[in-house]
Amino acid sequence: MELAGIVTIIVIALAFDYTNGFHDAANAIATSVSTRALSPRMALLMAAVMNFVGAWFGTEVAKTVGSGIIAAPTGTGGLVVVGAALLGAIAWNLITWYFGLPSSSSHALIGGLIGAALASGTLVQWAGILDKVVIPMIASPVLGFGIAFLVMLAIMWLFRRGHPGRLSRGFRWAQTVSAAMMALGHGLQDAQKTMGVIVLALVTAGYQETFDPPVWVVVAVAAALALGTYAGGWRVMRTLGRRIIDLDPPRGFAAELTAAGVLYSFAYLFHAPISTTHTITSAVMGVGATKRLSAVRWGVARSIVTAWVLTIPMAALMAAIVYYLVAMVL
Repeated sequence: MELAGIVTIIVIALAFDYTNGFHDAANAIATSVSTRALSPRMALLMAAVMNFVGAWFGTEVAKTVGSGIIAAPTGTGGLVVVGAALLGAIAWNLITWYFGLPSSSSHALIGGLIGAALASGTLVQWAGILDKVVIPMIASPVLGFGIAFLVMLAIMWLFRRGHPGRLSRGFRWAQTVSAAMMALGHGLQDAQKTMGVIVLALVTAGYQETFDPPVWVVVAVAAALALGTYAGGWRVMRTLGRRIIDLDPPRGFAAELTAAGVLYSFAYLFHAPISTTHTITSAVMGVGATKRLSAVRWGVARSIVTAWVLTIPMAALMAAIVYYLVAMVL
């Protein structure tokens, strides 16, 4: 029974990873596609490859998700907790994808874990959530906005005498590098979150004692994320690349460079599972504000922030409902 349960959890986790890929594909490439630095299909291929590579660059975030959000539940009932968390996160991902809102797959997963844990009576590690989720959730978009604003001001000053046409062509080339850096950061952050949940399930079922992801988990998660990314989330891409602000190549480069730097910093320095969606969206707003505040479509931004605020509680609610339904059947 437990073997069947763990196989089911792994399949659901990889399905979540796939939805994470196509939901968050826009994070890495929307700015490059909207400025025509890359064609959509080439951008997706590059992002998929870099997502796969990024998954191999660390496991500390995976350990945080696996052991720092909820206490490891036990037995078959524990696997129901993990499965409900994943299904709640998948449901919220699909809803926000349908409406084209760049919400956070990471926070959907964390919300799912919290909701399933509360429904089952499993211990929720609130201190760890405050330290590793809430504070980074607030800090990362603030830093993304502020740093992107300053980086764009620096670019505008350094190239103030440059020829607009040549600068545009040069920054289109530069965006190829910055988009690759952003995709690598997405793989580094988001692949590890799914690894952490699979390892949590393995520990719950007694197949593993530590929270270090085995190689086969890294391979499977990296591949699912890459495939999902290549499938592409066009609805979210239109919102992120065009509806917030009309980006030009210098602003696209500044946004991607800033977001990638924030992703790497939180992964390596704080081992915190931050949202790639929040980070790149706030960076896009930051570079847009250097043009003029009215250049940012704040109505669209308000809708996005509303989705951010709702993600954890709504994913938690969905996960709790799934847990109760499954528990009634079992």
